[in-house]
Amino acid sequence: MRGGLVTLGEALGVVAATDPGPLAPGAALRLDFAGAEATVAIGVRRLGHESAWVGCLGEDAVGVMIRDRLRAERVDLSHSRIDPEHPTGLMLRERRTADRIRVTYYRRELAGSRLSATEIDAAQIAAAGVLHITGITPALSVSAREAVYAAVGIAAGAGVPISLDVNYRRALWTEAEAAAELSKLVTHADIVFAGVEEAALLVPPDSPDLMAEAIAVQGPSQVVLKLGAEGALAYADGVVITQPPVAVTAVDPVGAGDAFVAGYLAGLLDGGSVRDSLRVAALCGAFAVSVPGDWAGLPFRHELGLLDGADIQR
Repeated sequence: MRGGLVTLGEALGVVAATDPGPLAPGAALRLDFAGAEATVAIGVRRLGHESAWVGCLGEDAVGVMIRDRLRAERVDLSHSRIDPEHPTGLMLRERRTADRIRVTYYRRELAGSRLSATEIDAAQIAAAGVLHITGITPALSVSAREAVYAAVGIAAGAGVPISLDVNYRRALWTEAEAAAELSKLVTHADIVFAGVEEAALLVPPDSPDLMAEAIAVQGPSQVVLKLGAEGALAYADGVVITQPPVAVTAVDPVGAGDAFVAGYLAGLLDGGSVRDSLRVAALCGAFAVSVPGDWAGLPFRHELGLLDGADIQR
């Protein structure tokens, strides 16, 4: 594989309640950041591959925090942009009950949605080992959608594998709108990731293996379905490969899907098999749910064996 990962999208600040219950004066809150593509970039980088994130952040305290953390994780930001006129978006995450999370976004017309094709660098993408996009970015704005198609066109022309995570966000667009746009992107993708409900945006509901096969008919050489507590499966070269879940105590489910994708794409960049990539993906997802927050639990390569061993390492 000639290079690392390039991805593009939105990153937001996160204000998260640390305790269950409705938000009220004096509630304990934690400041963090999130973004599906940024999480994947961090995950791939921690597993030893170069990664770059392309996006727009505001010239504000939240934007500075996000840039500083991504740089600390050694993610390449050379083609990301600071927007002095629009603030960085925010996400309010409320743990309404012990096992129910409610999320409110403040992102419309803010910096993340200002991503455009002018941020897309042809040389950067042409040199990548994989281009990763999600169904979030084209839903943000017309200019962000144009950026996605510009990146996809460059990658396709240069023979760079294209990874698409459906990542449907109901707050951004309707199922019909998402299905129409994502169906176009699927035809350009080499690898497609989806949950079962997300896959139903692309093909009629059926068993996961048959849904994966039906998506593959549209063009991707690999289709990976994330099955939650039942693990995952991949359809590649006419064969279904299953991956059982990795046993772990779940603390926070947020970010597990993006961690899974990061592990799978790192496996791809390793040059490993689909089965190997699924195993790394499952491990990364398990690490992610065991720690609060979207990206903090992402493992480094030397940690991947921790979940196979004893509870205490001495």
